Amino acid sequence: MNPTAVENMNFIQRAFVEGGFVMYVIAIFFVLTVFLVIERFLKLRSLTVDKKEFTDQIFRMVVAGDLRQAISFCDSRPAPLTNTVKAGLIQAMNRRPDEEVQVAMDAAVMREMPKVEGWTSFLAVFGNLGVLSGLLGTIIGMVGSFRAVAEADAATKAVELSKGISHALNCTAFGLIVAILAILSYGLFQHRIQKTENEVVETSMSLLNLITANREKMKD
Repeated sequence: MNPTAVENMNFIQRAFVEGGFVMYVIAIFFVLTVFLVIERFLKLRSLTVDKKEFTDQIFRMVVAGDLRQAISFCDSRPAPLTNTVKAGLIQAMNRRPDEEVQVAMDAAVMREMPKVEGWTSFLAVFGNLGVLSGLLGTIIGMVGSFRAVAEADAATKAVELSKGISHALNCTAFGLIVAILAILSYGLFQHRIQKTENEVVETSMSLLNLITANREKMKD
């Protein structure tokens, strides 16, 4: 490409031109990472309920013995927490023993948690691939640089060397940007997922204890 045209480009355009084809591979991982971050953020937000508000309402209904109303309340806001509680409430309403109530909620946790986790693990994969792609671009740039220097005359050696180093550093920088975004997002989402799982398990245990203590109040 014409050197004057390259000079007139903005930083990102220039980096892509100087970084070679590996920059486009890194760009693909960047787009996938951004897409997955947005998708996971929206999905987790849609699957989250206010634990305190929900449990206060449900536990009040269970103590009053109105399990049908509690189940309807769960149906009105589907989420991993509410679906797990609903599974236990259905068994309790059917007068099943405590063991079956617990098994139903455990099975619901196993069904619901994959919805929360989704494709989050791929953020770690994209982070690693971003680093590896940047390293690949760095190696290609340095190899090309030394090859060009070996074949160039004394007047152009410095120019060819600077081109190769620019290629290498651009790939390294953009690969690290993708890796940092992906791995940081992965850590934040994993924290959110673990918190959700803990809330579901804790609530199911509290519900079982409440059902056990109030079985005589439950209405058909």
